Amino acid sequence: MKKIADVFKPKPTTREFRGDTTTSAARQITEGEKVAREAKTERLRLARLAKEAAEPPMTTRKPNPGSVKERGVPAKKKPAGSGQI
Repeated sequence: MKKIADVFKPKPTTREFRGDTTTSAARQITEGEKVAREAKTERLRLARLAKEAAEPPMTTRKPNPGSVKERGVPAKKKPAGSGQI
């Protein structure tokens, strides 16, 4: 036997039914794309981590002892008349 609340529910119109069908189809498509994207991201992340683990660690490069900043030489300035018109 049906419940009283179910008896008085309005039935969806044809437009609403078609809209619901379209919405559910679109949600299924986007959900499938989301799952595929997350799987690809996880696969690429694991590949990157494996590659980084296989490579030797990067060494930090020491600055050149004769660099301009360390010698205290001021940077070159543009001449006053070199601007475009």
